[in-house]
Amino acid sequence: MVAKPGLDGHDRGAKIVSRALRDAGFEVIYTGLRRTPEEIVSAAIQEDVNLIG
Repeated sequence: MVAKPGLDGHDRGAKIVSRALRDAGFEVIYTGLRRTPEEIVSAAIQEDVNLIG
């Protein structure tokens, strides 16, 4: 899972990392911009992810 916490609206790096991981064969969930830590953890639990980045 790739997440972008906080109020910063710049997510190009997160999208590039997500794309590179997908291209390498990984299943990637990108949660989008401005997520709280609680939202990220909740999504990670719900999706049963192995790694949050």
